[in-house]
Amino acid sequence: MRTLTLPSGQAIPVLGMGTWRMGESAKDRESEIAALQHGLDRGLSLIDTAEMYGEGGAEVVIAQAIDGRRSGTFLVSKVYPHNASKQGVIAACERSLQRLKTDYLDLYLLHWRGSTPLAETLDAFQTLQKSGKIRSYGVSNFDVADMEEAYQQSGGTAIATNQVLYNLMRRGIEWDLKPWCQQHGIPIMAYSPIEQGRLLHKRALHTIAQTRGVTVAQVAIAWLLHQDNVVVIPKSSRINHVEQNCAALNLTLNAEELNALDNAFPPPTQSIPLAML
Repeated sequence: MRTLTLPSGQAIPVLGMGTWRMGESAKDRESEIAALQHGLDRGLSLIDTAEMYGEGGAEVVIAQAIDGRRSGTFLVSKVYPHNASKQGVIAACERSLQRLKTDYLDLYLLHWRGSTPLAETLDAFQTLQKSGKIRSYGVSNFDVADMEEAYQQSGGTAIATNQVLYNLMRRGIEWDLKPWCQQHGIPIMAYSPIEQGRLLHKRALHTIAQTRGVTVAQVAIAWLLHQDNVVVIPKSSRINHVEQNCAALNLTLNAEELNALDNAFPPPTQSIPLAML
């Protein structure tokens, strides 16, 4: 698995497994666990989650999936903005660790910007890092102004990543946020790579998929994997999803295909407000 290097020096896989909407229904638990375990077997060691997902339910599912194989897993979780005070972050992290049945997170993120001063949240992250509870920390859904403000705080230059909505239909970050992160050596984590399924109906993607004998989802994910300094975390709640995601690693889009996608989904020509799902 190809990796990127975080500012902390940690290696992070370029493709992982997202767990949004997992852990919400008991009837789906076994299939969700099986999908995550299948992904681990196929080399997808990065698992992304949050205390928000299933109100901790996704973390419980992950704990079962990684039982006995924690050392080979790169775990990412996120804290709610309403828990972003110093004591709130530390307490939320402890709850996540308990649900995940681990004593540390590889990466811990502020899920989105709230009312708590960034200096306080970053102070909490540094405290957790010093105690060994987390190895790296970062943010999610931050625009350039947020990143610049965070970067000026104590501990801000150690921000390891910014997880944002990024796919062929949501290219606004290419105007300013992505270049800013690249300039500062901060990888982007791209969530919702197929735009909650809406990209699956786009003709340009179907044309490439049919020519190549692959799925539309694989083309969309392969396009993101082609981008510099980007980690992709597609949803991985079913084994067939995991297989498609893995197969995207072996799909290299050629110049003609990339041009066709640029024509169908043009890059931004001006600053666009950061989109969120």
